[in-house]
Order: sequence, then structure tokens, then C-alpha cells
Amino acid sequence: MVRRRGGDRVPGGRGWLLRLVVAFCFAQGAVSMARPAVSYRALSMGADERAIGVITAVYALLPLFVAVPLGRRTDRGRCAPLLAAGVVLISAGCALSGTAGSLAALAVWSGLMGLGHLCFVIGAQSIVARRSASAEQDRNFGHFTIGASLGQLAGPAAAGLLVSGQGAGMDRTSALALLASAAVAAAAFTALWRLEPRTPAARAAGRPAKVPVGRILRTRGVPAGMFISLAVLSTTDVLTAYLPVIGERRGIAPATIGLLLSLRAAATIACRLVMPPMLRLLGRTALLTATCLLGGLLCAGIALPVPVWGLGLVLAALGFCLGVGQPLSMTTVVRAAPDEARSTALALRLTGNRLGQVAAPASAGLVAGVAGAAAPFMMLGALLIAAAGMGLRKPGATPGGTADGTADGTPESAGKPVTEPVSRHGS
Repeated sequence: MVRRRGGDRVPGGRGWLLRLVVAFCFAQGAVSMARPAVSYRALSMGADERAIGVITAVYALLPLFVAVPLGRRTDRGRCAPLLAAGVVLISAGCALSGTAGSLAALAVWSGLMGLGHLCFVIGAQSIVARRSASAEQDRNFGHFTIGASLGQLAGPAAAGLLVSGQGAGMDRTSALALLASAAVAAAAFTALWRLEPRTPAARAAGRPAKVPVGRILRTRGVPAGMFISLAVLSTTDVLTAYLPVIGERRGIAPATIGLLLSLRAAATIACRLVMPPMLRLLGRTALLTATCLLGGLLCAGIALPVPVWGLGLVLAALGFCLGVGQPLSMTTVVRAAPDEARSTALALRLTGNRLGQVAAPASAGLVAGVAGAAAPFMMLGALLIAAAGMGLRKPGATPGGTADGTADGTPESAGKPVTEPVSRHGS
């Protein structure tokens, strides 16, 4: 089947989306397995809460500076090479973290892992944006992020099963978990084929002019989408890094912590599977606001000294709420941005995410050092409640003339013929 838009031809079907989900599952699974393993390895080296916060922040530091240039490059070329580069960097970062002999080296290799994850996500999100019609964007981004949730489901549980012991024992088992995560990342190569059509003639036809970053950031809908994404991802990130610390303080075994993190991810998958009917029932604005608000209250509840089963219930409900923000923020940013700057806009969104991943763990480390390991979750609760306030603002019309969504959550283009858009430079 072939779909057309503007005279360009691209292959129809959704096999590419399935392969992308599979690849993202492996890549995200490796990262989700490595992040708690890095925390446990740092603890075995004598790190305290503040050091854990710094190492967690370094993961996002280098990507913070290269996201926009990578987005510019993707707006003018193919996306698939970024995915392959990302897998290589993730695998290398995981393996080198497993052999690191100092906290400084562990931080550096964690940063390499973060750079690889950024490359993969920019390329993958750009493919979804290019190959999804407006009426398909919520669904396709939702399905795409299921790959991340599947990785987040399996990764922490695998890390928890592999990491055990104390001191020298934990040093050895955390290294084993990191080496295993490198192998998981490499498995993503099995699905990196035919993810985007090759159209060299279209790419050679002309390059669009650069859209200034300031113009993108001033577009109504982009700042709100960026902040909501930042809040949700920062919560997930700090939760992954600091729940092991909570477990250590409360005497919860690493395997149990891994299962709790996987339970959170399973609830996120369940949310994304039922997101289309929730959008039809509540609408985009109400759904974003309600889930961010409830998520903030639940996140603060993690700080309470509840039993393990109570903590599991809180994390399951929190995971369900966190499942909404990421796919809808992607759709919001893509629809608000100019067509020729979609990858750059998505990169700016990821820059905001990485800024949150630098600032939130560093702030969490400072707060934890002063007020205890549970205090960062109170901070994250406040961040999600602020995101709920941003969610109340409805985006205006996009530069292309389409609105972000109607009151019932259905895109205005839902009734139009389904076409598969391509960027103006082809692909």
C-alpha cells in the first residue's frame, strides 16, 4: 500500500512501528536495567545520597548540549543512523560502567549511556512524527512509548535479580548487571531495519531554512508540552535512581525494589493501552491535568513509611498517571512546531527533559542530604502539581493551521483522509 502527500510516495503499513517498538524496548530495557545497577555500584563504592544525585545528573549532562544540533541534523537527513549510533553508545556506556573503578569513571560512562539514549530517542521520535498522519499521532506515539514502558518493566526487575549482597558482593553483582544490560542494548540491532524509506531524490531537492529556536519556543503549546514532559520524566528518573536508596534505608531487598519499579512500568503500559478511550471520554486537557495532579499527590505519598504492599499500590497508581504525559507532550510539540522543524522541536523537548534530569537528581541529592532519602519525592510531587497547572493551558493553532486537539481529545484532522506525512526535505 502506498500513501501520498504532496506528491511524495512512502510505504504504507505499520510494520515499521512494530519494529521501532521492539528496538526501543531493548534500548530502554538496557538503560532501565543499568540505571539502578549504577546506583547500587556507586553505593558499593561508598557513595552517599549526594554522590548518587551527581552521578544520576551526569547521565543527562552531555545530552543537554547536543540535543538541538542532533535535531537540526535530523531535520535535514535520515533518522535511522541516529538509532544505530544510539545503540552502540548505550551498549558501550553500560559495559564501561560495569568495569569502572571509581565514582568519577562511573559518572563519565553513565554520561556516555545518556548520550546514546538521546541519539536513539531523537531518531525514533522523528520517524514516528514523519510517518504518522495527524489523526494517528496520539495512537502511534502512545504505542511507541509502550516500547519504553516494556523496557522499564523488564529492566529494573532484571537488575534487582542480578544485584545482591553488600560491599564487595554488591560491587561484583552490580558489575554483572551492567554487563548484561550492554548485551540487552546490542539486541536492539535485530529490529533496526526498514524503519524509514530511502528517498535520496527528495532529500536532494532542497534543504529548508533553519527555523530559529526562539521562534519554536515561543510557539503556543511548545513550552507547556516541554514542561509536562520534563516533570514526568524527572519523576520517573529520580524514582528509578532513588527507590534503591529508599530500599536500603527501609531494609527492602534489591529484588523487591526491582519488582516495584517494574510494577510501576506495567501500570504505565496499561495506561497507554487504554489512552485512546480515555482521550475520547475526558479530552486532552482534562486527562493531562488530572493525571499530573494525582501523580503529584501519589509521588509525595512515597515519602510516607508505608509497608511494601502499600508502596506497591502507590507505585502502580503513580505509574498509570505517568503514562499519559510523555506521548501527549510529543503530539503537542509536533503539532505546534513548523513542519520543517519537527525534529528540532522534539530535540528541544528532549533538551528540557535532560535539563530536568540534570537539575532534578542534583536537587534531589541536596534535599536528601539535608532532609533524608524520602524528601526528593515530596519535591517531585510539587513538580507534577505544577505540571498539572501547565496542562490547563490549551494550545492554540499550529503554524500549519491545525489545532492540537478538540475538546473531546480528537484531532481536528480526524475526519480528513489519512495520509502519511513526510518532512519537506523528504523521507
